Amino acid sequence: MASSFFFLQADKNHTNQDFVDRVEHLAAEKKEQTYIISRPLGDSRYSYPHEGAVVVLSPKRKLTFVDFSGNDESFEDFVDDFLEDLGSISDKYRYKDAIGRPRSWKSDLTLKIHADDLDAFETWQEESVIADPAKQRIAELLVSLLTGSINDIERVKADLPASLLEKVKRKILLFDGDQTRFIYEERESDVVRIQGLSGTGKTELLLHKLRDLYVNSPSSRIAFTCHNRILADNLKRRIPDFFNFMKVEEQIEWEKRLWCFHAWGSANSPNSGLYRLICDRYDLEFERYSVYMSFDRACRQALEELKRLPNCEPYFDYILIDESQDFPDSFVELCKLVTKETVYVAGDIFQSIFDDNIAPTIEPDFLLSKCYRTDPRTLMFAHAIGMGLFEQQKLRWLEDDEWKACGYVITKRAHGSAYRLTREPLRRFEDIDNSVPSVVVNAVQGEFWLATIRHTIDTIKALANEHPSLTPDDVGIILLDTGDVVYTLADQLAIAIRRELGWQVNKAHETKRRESNHLFISNRNNVKGLEFPFVICISQKISSGYKYRNALYMTLTRSFLQSYLLVSDKENANILPDVTSGLKSINDEGCIEVSPPGIEEQARIKTTIRAVSNQLSFFDMAEKIFDEIGVMPIMRESVFDALKKVIGEDLDEDNIRDTTRFIYRKMLREKS
Repeated sequence: MASSFFFLQADKNHTNQDFVDRVEHLAAEKKEQTYIISRPLGDSRYSYPHEGAVVVLSPKRKLTFVDFSGNDESFEDFVDDFLEDLGSISDKYRYKDAIGRPRSWKSDLTLKIHADDLDAFETWQEESVIADPAKQRIAELLVSLLTGSINDIERVKADLPASLLEKVKRKILLFDGDQTRFIYEERESDVVRIQGLSGTGKTELLLHKLRDLYVNSPSSRIAFTCHNRILADNLKRRIPDFFNFMKVEEQIEWEKRLWCFHAWGSANSPNSGLYRLICDRYDLEFERYSVYMSFDRACRQALEELKRLPNCEPYFDYILIDESQDFPDSFVELCKLVTKETVYVAGDIFQSIFDDNIAPTIEPDFLLSKCYRTDPRTLMFAHAIGMGLFEQQKLRWLEDDEWKACGYVITKRAHGSAYRLTREPLRRFEDIDNSVPSVVVNAVQGEFWLATIRHTIDTIKALANEHPSLTPDDVGIILLDTGDVVYTLADQLAIAIRRELGWQVNKAHETKRRESNHLFISNRNNVKGLEFPFVICISQKISSGYKYRNALYMTLTRSFLQSYLLVSDKENANILPDVTSGLKSINDEGCIEVSPPGIEEQARIKTTIRAVSNQLSFFDMAEKIFDEIGVMPIMRESVFDALKKVIGEDLDEDNIRDTTRFIYRKMLREKS
């Protein structure tokens, strides 16, 4: 299996085989991101007549041109042409003002090696290293241009950031080997599957794949779809901005060459959803959602109708599906039947850490196990506390292949009775000293709800002192408990923060959106897709409920610098010693040390998870909550339709309850 630290686009042959293999081995061994290419990636216009040369790219190393042809004159022309094209790409993405023209960095940041005269690998390894951090940064920007991993130059800038917060915010992001392969490799397959943890960049990769297909297949028809209407609307707004950022010259021909919509659609508009459009183009019976008509059933019926057609010519060239874990297999089959080339399917390994099967039943073509949003230590703690790994009675245990799918490296000791779980480091967090804890657990003494307000204010003040550039946008406060006490605390925190810090506050459980230059406060139901440098999670008691633990895991992983967990010392006296001991091991040594549960205990865990997952349908749960809230019968259908549009078929009872209250109150106001 290819390493995520290495990507090869250039042709490998007998003359360069030894060099390529040694570079790949070093990349994996040293965990250094390395690419070997023969032309800039992402634009098919760039090609060169010279054969036998490769270009080696790696952060903190010079752009290295290695020639295996022996034709020095042709090689020199290749280098000149390549650098001229790199200058054009730099100009295209507005990097030139920040890094200068090639003549200003060519002598310091490039290296030429003639393989017939020298040991090419030894020469590259020794002579390509860049010591100056300022020059390293420009070299990284050049690597980003050549690999198509374009950064917003206004955000990252070319000068060196000073503070830790600025270093992480302005980190130059590069695609790893797996991500680069997904974007640029062409696979002879009807369906290409990409799977990964939340935060591994799947949606961003689909956007890059979309751009690559749209630009390099000029007459193609492409559909981009997902389950949730709000996410689909958000994607449709993002695509023009993304295309502009990536300097796509072609106009977007909506509903002619490109569609972006949710999966189902409505009867009165053929372009409102992918299933609806398929029904329109093939003259199939369109089914509306009802208690008796699930999406799976609608897709299976459409498949049967299509297979009976005498001539079923594919309407689309490509279909891209995001959040595929929300879809039945029948939907992917339906897409495959109406697609000429490839269906790209991206989904989470799990939506909940208590999903019954985490290792994929269908082997994905690309498995993304690195979560780029979150410090690996934070992710380890979030998984460990979520699954109860610090406790005697564990809530979740994964099989070895499931741990690996989630990005863990397993070391077993004492004949498998002790596990040491580690994660590979990420470039984004390489500037963070290991002495800086990624997670801080604060045990709050005294009356919890009052004392927590003081603790929260003091935490933010300490962050502002440590990071002078801190703004309200950099902090998110998530309240994990349920009930009215949470909303009272949110109101009290908003008042205290405005009074003591002078910051505006956005209570997202009321506004349902993120607001610029406002500190974010929310309950646990409004955090999906968000990230902050710092997150403060507040919970009186760490309960053992599965939904609570999954929410705790999700919330802790919203930070990319530090997460703070504020809990009551009195309510958590039994669990806190083990939690703090486990956290110390993660912060100090970067590992989870855990004894696996016995066979009987593992069987009990699996049985409990299956029993919990065998719950009410979305419709039945919504009806139960409508009864509880007192939604009038005449308004239930409208409230249910709005609820489905806002949250899909998320079976989190608290989320359904909170969102129903919000929708019902809004509808009542509109009627009065």
